[in-house]
Amino acid sequence: MDQKEVFEKAVADSKTLPAKPDNDTLLRLYSLYKQATEGDINTDNQPGMFDFVAKAKYDAWLNLKGVTTDTARQQYIDLVRELSGK
Repeated sequence: MDQKEVFEKAVADSKTLPAKPDNDTLLRLYSLYKQATEGDINTDNQPGMFDFVAKAKYDAWLNLKGVTTDTARQQYIDLVRELSGK
């Protein structure tokens, strides 16, 4: 299996984790997924300061700017494996 197929399996596995991850881990999964599938954040329009969830997601993805798609995929795969106990 190539990395893309392993990544897609990890995405599916992330939906059936034995326990719901904490918010920081969910943000990490989100930002790694976005970086792996879309690359660097593609907007300068930051969410409003009172939209806390959108702001947290924006900041988490922005912090991965410059991380390659392959690296983001591998980090996502590793995190899902860790969370699923594999």
